[in-house]
Amino acid sequence: MNDKRFRVIPINQTQDRSTFNCGSEPLDSYFQERLTQDIRRRVTACFIARTNDDRIAGYYTLASASVFLGDLPEKFKKKLPRYPSVPVVRMGRLAVDQTYKGLGLGAALLADALTRVVRSEIAAYALLVDAKDNTAADFYRHHGFIQTARELLTLFLPLATAPVT
Repeated sequence: MNDKRFRVIPINQTQDRSTFNCGSEPLDSYFQERLTQDIRRRVTACFIARTNDDRIAGYYTLASASVFLGDLPEKFKKKLPRYPSVPVVRMGRLAVDQTYKGLGLGAALLADALTRVVRSEIAAYALLVDAKDNTAADFYRHHGFIQTARELLTLFLPLATAPVT
């Protein structure tokens, strides 16, 4: 992330999450109340955009996952091995505090996530997201994500096509 106002880092236990407010109760309560359990259980990793004055401006979570081969559109299925499922990385949540909305931070967090996933030495075919609504789905489509064959709000971006430098 090139914006000097924010630095994206893995979350740790010392950051105060209590004032984070993206305007979505499920995203806020997860971040404030349940995230620590998921990290401790090793079912998610969380990265935050931290401001210079140590506020949390946004966050996203990543976890390993798989998608059934049949859930991908035909043009993608035919290029993959015929295993029952394909390894992916799931972005479970992406949220920006209301104070920082409109600054492009959501797109910057998405770019950071893609960079982390592409540079990982663990194989994954795509970054997968479950958009919470049509507005979120439109955000991901704008960034090149493609709807899966069966779920309107589940989208993916093949990592081979990810715009990462």
